[in-house]
Amino acid sequence: MLRKLYDWVLHWAETPYGSWALFILAFCESSFFPIPPDLLLIALSIAIPKKSFKYALICSIGSVIGGCFGYLIGWQFMIIIGEKIIAFYGLTEKIGYVRELYIRYDAWAVGVAGFTPIPYKIFTISAGAFKIDFFVFLIASIISRSARFFLVGGLIYLFGPKIQVFIDRYFDVLAVAFTILLIAGFIAVKYFL
Repeated sequence: MLRKLYDWVLHWAETPYGSWALFILAFCESSFFPIPPDLLLIALSIAIPKKSFKYALICSIGSVIGGCFGYLIGWQFMIIIGEKIIAFYGLTEKIGYVRELYIRYDAWAVGVAGFTPIPYKIFTISAGAFKIDFFVFLIASIISRSARFFLVGGLIYLFGPKIQVFIDRYFDVLAVAFTILLIAGFIAVKYFL
């Protein structure tokens, strides 16, 4: 079933509705849908590398608005909808751990989930359920989601279609490495400035 969803997502790159599909996919993935928008972002950007930054912006906006919708689900509809979404992904037992991450790391938890392959939707829904400061949530989401999608768009803009194989193969490693560097940078600023 996931393979059919994957193929369905990619087919939108071959239609005139690719930008809208990217926005809707990014919105849905941030709150409930299993397929990440990176796939369509890469396909659209490969097709027209000069529009890579435009597609990254569309993806970022859709994802952040979708994250806000996920926050709303957790804040107002956790029992009705939120718990079902979390159970669908088999992460019900992890909610307590996510709560501890929010208590300990606040915006960092959202930022890391927003940039890395960690299921962002779980963090958006739980942020609302645990009533994390919405402004902090929003800023962390904007920064992390934009960094993720503009990194992909920028690489394709610079290197063209050749970079797709590299991104597909090493995206998880690149995301973790970037997150480590980002955290190290903030630690350096905190302790050395």
